[in-house]
Amino acid sequence: MAREKLQTAAARLLRWYGENARDFPWRVGPRARAAGERPDPFHVLLSEVMLQQTTVATVAPRYVRFVARWPHAAALAATPPEELLAEWAGLGYYARARNLHACAVAIVERHAGVVPDTEDQLRALPGIGPYTAAAIAAIAYDRRALAIDGNVERVAARYFAIDAPLPAAKPLISARLDEIWPERRAGEFAEELMDLGAGVCTPRRPDCPRCPLRDDCAGAASGDPAALPRRAPKRERPLRRGAALALFDERGRVLLERRPSRGLLGGMLALPGTVWEPGEPDVDGWAAIAAPVGRVSHVFTHFRLDLDVHLGAAAPTPGEEWADPLTVRLPTVMRKALDLALAARDGGRRSAFPKMRVRKRS
Repeated sequence: MAREKLQTAAARLLRWYGENARDFPWRVGPRARAAGERPDPFHVLLSEVMLQQTTVATVAPRYVRFVARWPHAAALAATPPEELLAEWAGLGYYARARNLHACAVAIVERHAGVVPDTEDQLRALPGIGPYTAAAIAAIAYDRRALAIDGNVERVAARYFAIDAPLPAAKPLISARLDEIWPERRAGEFAEELMDLGAGVCTPRRPDCPRCPLRDDCAGAASGDPAALPRRAPKRERPLRRGAALALFDERGRVLLERRPSRGLLGGMLALPGTVWEPGEPDVDGWAAIAAPVGRVSHVFTHFRLDLDVHLGAAAPTPGEEWADPLTVRLPTVMRKALDLALAARDGGRRSAFPKMRVRKRS
């Protein structure tokens, strides 16, 4: 495809974006940019980290709360990590929150509180990978950085008819996009490709008549653009099993513990329980303090989890952490387990569990 034709396609895409840009709380739209407004780099960084493997609909209201509480890196760096983890509850992939705090600290200590403006400096920050660094550099600073997310990959694979399956096709997609990525308005170009993939060049039913690239799109010309991008077969996630204790005191509070800082759900509050392993969970001794009331399932990145929930009553002992079960912020899997226990407790089972002292578990 001739370079001039590609550059013309890029110009059409920029015009389309001016009329069709999505409105997000973290985005400075094309009209505002044309008037001279520029994004806050820390807000761009925050939104990009929050959006990793989480939907826009989930992130939008939470982002507004985050910015109100932590408007700049220095504010977040001065916050205890536990407070950030509590606010992050329900967003999943909790390593992002720990890395985000470490990132804010690094920005304060290494860059005087200012988010750096080059991909190399951004990639040196905790939790900032190649895509996120490119997105921040492009969107916040208008650097010519190729910010290629899943939506952008899909648009490029169809436009250039790249038949190699993902993820092997990533280098070729990057090389082809490099041919048309503009020097000016590079951040807007990234955002418009994302918008095009999210609203027009969708995974299953691309709306080709609405697409500003349709006249040159090799995928559309093939008659079956939805066949691209091709993907290598996914391996089935293995199943792990575990058990969780939901123990309530006389005031209706629930016993919680903080998970180790490293590992899955690191540093988050959770119900006490067993390790998560392929076999049956070890609940020896639990019959004295609780009884099973059901099971919840949850899908993590690399495995599926079946978690048996046991309900009981207990008297608090010094050093333990008890919380209001209705308002405490918990990871999604723990909220599922606690909601199941609450339903069982409030369904008339509570009297079946005598008050007992929680025994420490090794």
